[in-house]
Amino acid sequence: MHETRERERNNTEISTRKCDENNVMELQVHDSSLDFKGKLPLRASTGSWKASSIILAMGFSEIMCYFGMAANMITYMTKVMNQDLKTAANSVNLWIGVTTMMPLLGGFLADAYTGRYIMIIFSAILYTMSLAMFTMAQYIPSLKPCGTTSNTCQHVSNIHKAVFFAAAYLMAVATGGYKPCLESFGADQFDDNHPKERKQKMSFFNWWNVGVSCGLFVGVTLIVYVQENVSWGICFILLTTIMGVTVLVLLLGRPFYRYKIALGSPLTPLLQVLVAAFAKRNLPCPSDHSLLYEVPNSEKLQRRLLGHTNRLRFLDKAAIIENHELNGVAEKKELSPWRLSSVTQVEELKLIIVMLPIWLITLVFGIGNAQGTTFFIKQGYAMNRKVIKHFEIPAASMGILSALGMTASITLYDKLLLPYLRRVRGNERGISILTRIGIGMFILIISMVISALVERKRLNASSQGKIMHIFWLVPQIFIMGIGDGFSLVGLQEYFYEQVPDLMRSLGMAFYLSVIGVGSFLTSLLIIVVDYVTGMNNGKRWIGPDVNHSRLEYFYWLLVVIFVLNLCVFMMLAKNYRYKNVESSVTNGDFCDGEEKVGFSNL
Repeated sequence: MHETRERERNNTEISTRKCDENNVMELQVHDSSLDFKGKLPLRASTGSWKASSIILAMGFSEIMCYFGMAANMITYMTKVMNQDLKTAANSVNLWIGVTTMMPLLGGFLADAYTGRYIMIIFSAILYTMSLAMFTMAQYIPSLKPCGTTSNTCQHVSNIHKAVFFAAAYLMAVATGGYKPCLESFGADQFDDNHPKERKQKMSFFNWWNVGVSCGLFVGVTLIVYVQENVSWGICFILLTTIMGVTVLVLLLGRPFYRYKIALGSPLTPLLQVLVAAFAKRNLPCPSDHSLLYEVPNSEKLQRRLLGHTNRLRFLDKAAIIENHELNGVAEKKELSPWRLSSVTQVEELKLIIVMLPIWLITLVFGIGNAQGTTFFIKQGYAMNRKVIKHFEIPAASMGILSALGMTASITLYDKLLLPYLRRVRGNERGISILTRIGIGMFILIISMVISALVERKRLNASSQGKIMHIFWLVPQIFIMGIGDGFSLVGLQEYFYEQVPDLMRSLGMAFYLSVIGVGSFLTSLLIIVVDYVTGMNNGKRWIGPDVNHSRLEYFYWLLVVIFVLNLCVFMMLAKNYRYKNVESSVTNGDFCDGEEKVGFSNL
């Protein structure tokens, strides 16, 4: 009897100790994050919405500065620098392309060496310097478009062109570090192994895009208005001040962030898998995947492990344990990583390989996105922009409709549709990521069809000496914004969630490269279309201005391309398998007897 009571007391003490340990786990974050002192972060005082709200504000200010420049750059090039429509469109597309391709370099450096926070600070400083250069080009007499004379002339000085493009491409370099790191740094503030924070992260991507839409709203209204009706110089001073304040706020928020440590090049482990698999190419794959090598238990809390999948079985050979490795050598960590890889490393390489077709097929989406900052704006300037007697809407400000459409679709999805889908489908994500992207692609096709019909009507009116009102552009721009609320958010989630954990900045860079490569493809498409339609003295689709162009034909061509692209995307999405993550952290309720350890398909 005494022994039974003693055993029960011991069991109670063990249970209490486990509860205390799990309560400590709940107080601290165990997802390989550190606080600003290099210690385990406290869940109550770091991360989550308290930190990500600061980052959302930073994203708002950067987007406002970026779209304040990008939305009206084609106007500056045609009206101040006197470029024709085709040259200006290609100049803008090239700049946007470089701007959204540079994150591939910035994201890699952040993941491998600097960490995201340091890269954000460095990039914000470069951003401020580029805006300061734009400002100097408006106020220093020798740097003005017309030298010491007014800012309106037929032949812009070469020194102004040099300073303007140097500032523009310095901004492109700055966005290379800022854009991929800021959003992924915001998502890092949520613990994937904590159910509440995992759901909050899904909402973070939605609200990030609401912040983007609000920044776009201010950029294409207030900033564009100041540019066209007050002064380009005053506008640049305002943007420089905003970015300077951004740097200060980022520094002040330092105690509230959770930081991920840079662990070297994320590409090296992927290359090691390829080398190990090739070296063991003659070995048969075991039928039982539990015989494959996985990281030691001591390392499991340092990273999330991935469950084994049966795709690309050849790569599994990299994790085969050979006979001479069974003698305790693996446990001593004396094996070369170029000879033996873990299952997690193998699965990470598989993730990258299966992502490539998705990345390639979404590049076409970037072509449609590029129309909003080029041809849509020039169409607007050829239309009646008067709202009241003495006020004209800047054509670039029509981008506000895209922001409103995007905000409306995100809010509707996050607040109404997502909770309903979670209840009905029993899935915390509601619909799959690729389904969300596909819906946005379909809506983009609708927008392009409307664009072609409106442009045809505008040209007919122009040939009769009539000028259509700019409000005819409302449907195509607003609907494109609704599509962005699905596609852009889906692309962000996809390239953040489905890449290996050590490549998340680079993953966001892949998302941005969709827009960048899309801009390059648009420039290439314009060149090809211009050449083909101009053969045998034919009428070119892209003329010196929109009234001497046939943009509706160009839009119909895009519709055909987008439809074919969506069909291929749907076939890829149907057979796609998402990342299989092994969870190993409880959410603090383990003491109540509810098991929280297992596998989850994200």
